[in-house]
Amino acid sequence: MAHVERIDAYPVKGLDRCPLARAKILEGGTLEHDREYAIYDGDGDVVNGKRTPLVHDVETAYDPDEGALTVGGPAVDGLAQQFELPAESEGAAELFGSIFSVDCTLERNDTTGFVDRPEMGPSVISTATLETVASWFDGVSLDGARRRLRANIEIGGVPAFWEDRLVGEAAPAVRIGDVRIEGVTPCGRCVVPSRDPDGGEAIEGFQQRFVEKRQETFPDWADSAAFDHFYTVMVIASVDDADRGDSITVGDDVELIAADA
Repeated sequence: MAHVERIDAYPVKGLDRCPLARAKILEGGTLEHDREYAIYDGDGDVVNGKRTPLVHDVETAYDPDEGALTVGGPAVDGLAQQFELPAESEGAAELFGSIFSVDCTLERNDTTGFVDRPEMGPSVISTATLETVASWFDGVSLDGARRRLRANIEIGGVPAFWEDRLVGEAAPAVRIGDVRIEGVTPCGRCVVPSRDPDGGEAIEGFQQRFVEKRQETFPDWADSAAFDHFYTVMVIASVDDADRGDSITVGDDVELIAADA
């Protein structure tokens, strides 16, 4: 049976995930704690993996109950430091500034988070999709694919690329527990999935192979007109206004429903 396999938020944009057993949908339509914070340089630009591979030398953990961010990894010589957010945001920003060699601020947005598409909502992918993508590349595990692709809601008990059916003409909606979501757009990818989440080394020819395999395995149930290209995986969704403020939970049943239901 289709169900929520896992939920991941990314408390600091560009840095490590925070697995959640239960996630509230914010009034802005995104997941609580997802990209809640972002590192900005003095020019007002976000510091993340699209900009610098140095993020792969940073290891973070976040306690959503306490707001405690732990920063460690090779970038700090293994000497982890902990910050209570948002109160100690300036201290965290100073540490990030020393890591990335730029003046930094750590900004907070607890309405929508600093997601790339703030008018939309969480990203959705199936476990089988992650397993399939991992199989295309030597040395990439299921969890490695998770860390590369950085989805919010992972659906188990369904086939690979199940989520592709959620976009396009006459696409169904989905009910997760008591929360109704609709697919909005396929997620085009950037350079980040090509890099090892730990060391930052890139897989040579990653995008070309990804596109070739994605085209080969594109499911019959998907509306190809909804996809501009094949360097795309997972779907960005939108949560109904009426269900914002509600929560989804790992283990919730997932049901396809008519778009007008």
